[in-house]
Amino acid sequence: MAGISSLGVGSGVLNADLVDQLVAAERKPTETRLTRETQQTEALLSAYGKLRSAVTELRLPMRQLSSPDNLKAFSATSTNENIGVSVDSTKASRGTYSVEVTSLASAQALASRTAFADRDSTSVGQGTLQLSVGDKVTDITIDNSNDTLQGLANAINEANAGVSAGVIDTGSGYQLVMSADETGTANAVSISVTGDTGGTNTDDQGLSRFAFNTGMDAGSGLQETIAANDAVMKINGIDVTRSSNTFENVIDGLTFDIKDKGTSTVSVNQDLGAVSDRVQGFVDKFNGLQSTIDSLAGFNSESGQGSLLTGDSTVRGIQNQLRNILTRVVPGMENASVRSLADVGITTNFETGGLEFDRARFEEKLKANPDDVTALFAEQGRTTDSQVEFVRSGLDTAPGKYDINVTQPATRGQLVAGAALGAGPFQIDASNDELSLSVNGDLAVNLQLTQGADISQQALLDDIQAQLDSNNALNAAGVSIQAGLDENGRLAFTSSEYGNESSVSLTSAEGAATFGLGTTTSTDGRDVAGTIDGRAAEGDGQVLFLGSGNGGASGLQVRILGDQAGSRGSIQFIEGVGERTVDLVTNMVGAGGAIESRTDSLNRELEQIQDSRVRLEERITSYRERLVSQFSAADSLISQLNSTRDYVTQQLAALAPQNNRNNN
Repeated sequence: MAGISSLGVGSGVLNADLVDQLVAAERKPTETRLTRETQQTEALLSAYGKLRSAVTELRLPMRQLSSPDNLKAFSATSTNENIGVSVDSTKASRGTYSVEVTSLASAQALASRTAFADRDSTSVGQGTLQLSVGDKVTDITIDNSNDTLQGLANAINEANAGVSAGVIDTGSGYQLVMSADETGTANAVSISVTGDTGGTNTDDQGLSRFAFNTGMDAGSGLQETIAANDAVMKINGIDVTRSSNTFENVIDGLTFDIKDKGTSTVSVNQDLGAVSDRVQGFVDKFNGLQSTIDSLAGFNSESGQGSLLTGDSTVRGIQNQLRNILTRVVPGMENASVRSLADVGITTNFETGGLEFDRARFEEKLKANPDDVTALFAEQGRTTDSQVEFVRSGLDTAPGKYDINVTQPATRGQLVAGAALGAGPFQIDASNDELSLSVNGDLAVNLQLTQGADISQQALLDDIQAQLDSNNALNAAGVSIQAGLDENGRLAFTSSEYGNESSVSLTSAEGAATFGLGTTTSTDGRDVAGTIDGRAAEGDGQVLFLGSGNGGASGLQVRILGDQAGSRGSIQFIEGVGERTVDLVTNMVGAGGAIESRTDSLNRELEQIQDSRVRLEERITSYRERLVSQFSAADSLISQLNSTRDYVTQQLAALAPQNNRNNN
């Protein structure tokens, strides 16, 4: 502006104010148009943002309904609050059970018989304590650094041996107390001593005062103050034992948590109300979407006024696609007792476009036809072979019927002894009570059998199985091993896992000949192999599946049970309303979807408007500079003319007196 501060000096008219007015007049039409376009585009972006949110809200309830497990919704009740029960609807089924708890699980507790004068200075003896808890064996060294009662307790706690120790002041001396970290007889504690500097390892002098096992003489070593007990309950008259007070996997889908002895009646029923609540949630979200669409794209026939998105093709596309899914007969269910949402009480109000839900009719249909109602909402695979199970579909799996053929059934890893197991009786002692297995290639399983004499063959097998069932390493990995005899009477260990990664091998065995394990044969498992829809499928354990690019069956997964090869019938894949809606909503709001494509286009328009603003500023700047240049030139010319005028006037004025004298 400094460059034009002297404009108008020559003319008095062509000044800076006139330039500003002309520039403003030039800017206003384009700027008004760009502002209007910006406001309209931003309003459309806001409208599509609201539409996206309303559409996305529909996905959660439909995702819940697309899971078959959420359409079961079982609940369990117990008539005794001390016998609690929880339910997993994915595994539970209706039933009533009589339960009687006869024993609670407890952790073993031990205490020293000797009272020590001081916890921090009185010697307890030196040597090595070996603690055995379950299949865990820990050596603890007691020397000059920890040869006190408190030092012994600290060493035990720091060893993480499966037991906890402490020192009690009895008022007449100090005693060591110990307790197993876990309940149950499988976690009972056994303690032996070696290298006792205070006497022999078993004379109840020095460190041997802290030895303990069930075969020790009464009055020596540690005393048992609380015995290790298992929890025992009868379910419909059948005894069930667990090492803790939590009973899992006794009845599919039920977990018992017991607090006291007693009896109870446990009832498992389908919670129809919970399923209805999920359906109501979907109806509410859909009606919320319809209200949003009405506010954004509705038309007022009385005023003749439309809304921001009235007639918008994206909105019409969303409505049409949802209406097609929600009103159609689900493919594959044409002959079922339930074929569409209308059959279960979900109908469309054609005046409002919203849904209406008849809760009573829905619960009636769910109770009478649970399988069909599940297929109506969720994906389902109906197989003609009872030993073929539907696992899941893929994004590209199309509803239809697909044949299944098995060329190689899945097998499990197995270890078999080279010789038959004797008929017994067996003598199990320190020379033959340990077995070590390697499971699935990297899982070390150490077993310590119960010592005893005159053990029958069946009792030995039961003990081996009990040790396997309570093994911490197996339980932590979620793997189980079944011990038994094969058709030739040989001891066999079979993994619960199927497939190429399943294996069982013998690492070591004390007294291997006792069990016929002098030589062994290990056979790795195999993955299932075969075809789906005539296309070569991949195997993972018992699961046979097709990858992408394999037609309509792409992504389909089935579990093949049993050992039968050849044709295994067919599977009818049904994609329910819930699953189809979830896929539709995901496509709408996801990358490349209709809503995102429209918002991307609007954002590009905003960028173009901003570019237009930049170009406007450049044009206005150029226009201003041109005006200033033109005004400056004109003003300069006018100034020169004014100067000439003034000069001529002055000259004429100077000649005027002389002319007057001549005239006189």
